[in-house]
Amino acid sequence: MRSMLEAILSVGFGYSVLRVTTPILFAALGAVVSERAGAVNIGLEGLMLISAVTGVMFSAWTGSAWIGLLVGLLFSILFALFMGYFHIKLGTDMVLAGIALNVIASGGTVFVLFVASGDRGISSSLASKVLPTVNLPLISRIPILGPILSGHNVLTYIALFSVFAVWYFLYKTPLGLRLRAVGESPDAADSVGISVEKIRFLALGISGLLAGFGGAHLSMGYVSWFSRDMTAGRGFIGLAASALGGVHPIGTALASLFFGFADALSNYMQSLSIPSEFVQMIPYLATVIALGVFARQQTARRRKGKNM
Repeated sequence: MRSMLEAILSVGFGYSVLRVTTPILFAALGAVVSERAGAVNIGLEGLMLISAVTGVMFSAWTGSAWIGLLVGLLFSILFALFMGYFHIKLGTDMVLAGIALNVIASGGTVFVLFVASGDRGISSSLASKVLPTVNLPLISRIPILGPILSGHNVLTYIALFSVFAVWYFLYKTPLGLRLRAVGESPDAADSVGISVEKIRFLALGISGLLAGFGGAHLSMGYVSWFSRDMTAGRGFIGLAASALGGVHPIGTALASLFFGFADALSNYMQSLSIPSEFVQMIPYLATVIALGVFARQQTARRRKGKNM
C-alpha cells in the first residue's frame, strides 16, 4: 500500500495521468458540443477508430505526421456528418445510428488496414509517424510541476486549450447561443428563424473533429501504430465524463481527469502481483461508480424540486 501511495504521488504518475486523459478529454468535449445541440453522439468510439487508422496510413504514405493528422480529422468529420445525415435528414434514431457507426468502424478499420497494407489487426508494416512533443520553456523549470506539465505530445496541449475554446464558443459567441437554444428547445429556436438542421450538423461536425483528435492521439501520440479496437471504450468513457461534468466544458474536463487517473492507476497496477482481469476493469468500474453517484444526485435534485 505504501509503495502504491508513493507511486501515485510521484511526478511520473502525474505525467501519465495527463497523457492518458488526453483522448478521453477530446471525446468528452465532443460529447458536450453534440449534446448541447440535442444530438447525443454515441458514435464517438467509431469516429476515434476511423481517425486513428487513417492518420496512421496517410502519415506512413506521405511521410508527414501532420498530413496524417489532417486526413484523420477530415475522415472523422465526414463520418460524423454522414451519421448526422441519417439522423437529421432520414429520421434514424441517433443512438442506433451511433451504434451502427461503432460496429462498422470496429470491423471496417481492420478491413481497410488489411486491404491497404496486408496487416491483420495491427499496422506493423507501416512506418507511421508520431506527432511531436512540446517542452514548455518556463514551466519546465518549475520543480515537480514542470516535469508533470511539460514534455507532452502536442495533442495534449491542444486538448487543454480545447476546454477553454469550447467554453468560449458555447457561452460567449452568438453561434454557441444558437446551438444551446437548439438543444434546449428546437421548436422555439426554429420559431425565431434558427435552422435546427444546420446547427445540429455543425455540432456533429465539431464533435467529429474533437473525436478525431482523440483517435489521432492514440495512434500517433500515445503509440506509433494502429491496432484493432485500440480505443478500448474511451469514446464511451468520454460520454460518461460529459454526463458527470454536467455537459459543461470545465466540469467535463475535471471528470475526464478523474477517469484518466483511474486509467493511469490501472496501468501502474499491471506491474504488481494483481490479477490482470481486475486491473483491466478499473477504468470501467470507475465509470460505473461515477455514473451511479451522478444518477443518485440527479434523482435527489428532482425530488427536491418536486417538494418545493
